[in-house]
Amino acid sequence: MSELSSSHGSWPSPISAGDVTRGVRRLAFPSIAGGEIWWEEGRPEEGRTTLMRRDTDGTVTELLPSPWSAGTRVHEYGGRAYLPVPRRDDKAIVRMGVVFSSAEDQRLYLLERGSREPVPLTPEDGDSRYADPALSPDGRAVLCVREQHSRGAVRRSIAAVPLSGRGAQDPAALRELVSGADFYASPTPSPDGAHLAYVRWNHPRMPWDGSELRVGALEASGLSGEYTLKGGVDESVVSPVWADDATLYLASDWPGWWNLYQAGLTGQAIALYPAEEEFHASPGLLGNRSFCVLDSGRIVVLHGHADMTPGVYDPDTLDLAPVRTDLTTWSMLDTDGRTVVAVASSPTEPQCLVRLEPDTGRVEVLRSSVDKPPDPAYLPVPRERTLPGRYGAPVYANVYPPTHPEARSEGPAPYVVWAHGGPVSACTRAFDLAKAYFTSRGIGVVDVNYGGSTGYGRSYRKRLHKEWGVVDVADCLAAARALVEEGAADPRRLAVRGPSAGGYTALMALTGDTFACGVSLFGVTDLLGFSETTHDFESHFLDSLVGTLPGFTERYLERSPVNRAGDIDVPVLLLQGLDDRVVPPEQARAMATALGLRGVEYALLEFEGEGHGFSAPGARLRALEAELALYARVFGFEADVPALELTTDPPGPGDPEAAKASGEPAEAGAGRAPETAEAAGGAGDAGAGTAGSGAAGTGTGD
Repeated sequence: MSELSSSHGSWPSPISAGDVTRGVRRLAFPSIAGGEIWWEEGRPEEGRTTLMRRDTDGTVTELLPSPWSAGTRVHEYGGRAYLPVPRRDDKAIVRMGVVFSSAEDQRLYLLERGSREPVPLTPEDGDSRYADPALSPDGRAVLCVREQHSRGAVRRSIAAVPLSGRGAQDPAALRELVSGADFYASPTPSPDGAHLAYVRWNHPRMPWDGSELRVGALEASGLSGEYTLKGGVDESVVSPVWADDATLYLASDWPGWWNLYQAGLTGQAIALYPAEEEFHASPGLLGNRSFCVLDSGRIVVLHGHADMTPGVYDPDTLDLAPVRTDLTTWSMLDTDGRTVVAVASSPTEPQCLVRLEPDTGRVEVLRSSVDKPPDPAYLPVPRERTLPGRYGAPVYANVYPPTHPEARSEGPAPYVVWAHGGPVSACTRAFDLAKAYFTSRGIGVVDVNYGGSTGYGRSYRKRLHKEWGVVDVADCLAAARALVEEGAADPRRLAVRGPSAGGYTALMALTGDTFACGVSLFGVTDLLGFSETTHDFESHFLDSLVGTLPGFTERYLERSPVNRAGDIDVPVLLLQGLDDRVVPPEQARAMATALGLRGVEYALLEFEGEGHGFSAPGARLRALEAELALYARVFGFEADVPALELTTDPPGPGDPEAAKASGEPAEAGAGRAPETAEAAGGAGDAGAGTAGSGAAGTGTGD
């Protein structure tokens, strides 16, 4: 094979922006019930999420016809939006139907087996949302987190929704089981129906800061005799699962990591397998479980750091046996007691739905998110690195070198530092064609798990407390400089980019002299403005990240990129959805105005019908090509994309370029999946056209 010589960035690549943004399904929240496997499947080209079922004979059926779309906007980021439920036909044979939340109106619907038209279960009030459903002990209702919006206020509870459909016409038929806290998650009835376990927390804490596992007696009138079994203001408890009528398994970060615990209805919880690694993903998405209990009593767990892989824990022997697999990044477990299903990926294996047989360790891929993945020779395999940070603190990163089977270039390569969203989230090694889009052209990527990221314990997360805009920026700078010192990266051709919270980090990093350009995808630019306009779930998030108001007003002003535009001297690309309810479009416009007044060149691309994370292939393609065009212009190479026009003129109101940039009519956004981190392979990098690798995170977007 002959070797091609061309400049970094200009390597001929078979991976186009269209390959990244089209033909990629997003698989999430698999379930297994009655021997059948169910899952949510995002269809970006259709602008919706459907439900799928795989029967015992391997037949795959799409359950929701267009234009139906499943999705929940509880907490704005949502989570599990459906549940298979047993239904009896006229012969008393149990056949599984499915309850789901409609992305369009947020009502719950029931789709009976064999039916094409769902029927509503909840009222058409326009104010209520539902998520994280569980079947009631008697099988006649689903228990779920309910979020009600009225006159600017938000109220949450755990409610029972009857499967009879009475609640669609009579709101009183929806029975409220517990309320009073700001947030709820994981309603989990005991097998005998006597108790209900759930998780709650209150402002100003986020679920990874402090939450409580509560248990109460489940009665016809609601919940009684509630008490806190584990958790508190400085302990995060997640995902209660009943082992039997009086025993719960859960994950708690009391020891500094989310470890597994066993708890009875009274007494102290017992740590099952103490280890300095995580046994649960960050609790950003409702209904996302990282362990499940088998009929044998063993527990299938995901464990590790940012990337988690499966193992089987035996409570009798106290042994944790790893499952040998080439898939590096696992999430979203479910079981019927015998077989386990999950979503998994690797640097060279697209996100896929898998079935795991715990007894044999056999892993079977049931469905892939990509029908025709590219030649693996063009896919970068990351090197996990621990780099030296400020004052010797470790910085965790995945380094993706330029990768091509034939092309070579002299000297160090241009590198782009990726700052993930969240900021309490993490980057993983999951398959990501967006990275390959750049590395196959000769541009390296370093994906940084800066201080505050999940996967490395509570103390690493707390590095970001009161230090957002400082620690994250310093860690991204440290990663770039480490690669320069090693001779891998060209110090004159460094860029930084990120979505949402990562966009904020990228803009703050541009105030120094390390980077030659930067990209913000729906990033926060004005902290005070964000604190006043963001949604309820994150309305106090900045209390821990920056400080409480009004006492820390000056710090908010200091750490707002819009007020630091005078320190930025390099080109900036701003990408923004006009329907973003998490980081409003005014944030990007204010930044563009500040840059223009300073005489700094920028491009602002706004996309109609897009929210917090871009869904439509046209918008994602335009964003990805614009990013490459920026690097081509700044780093000085020829790119196979249209040139990017930069300006210093302030943006005008109602810029007509918005519709043009989206590449599709404005109405194409209707019925699109809600603003969730799951679209984001983490999360939240959908703006760049990721394959939805499942790096679930939330927070200040993902």
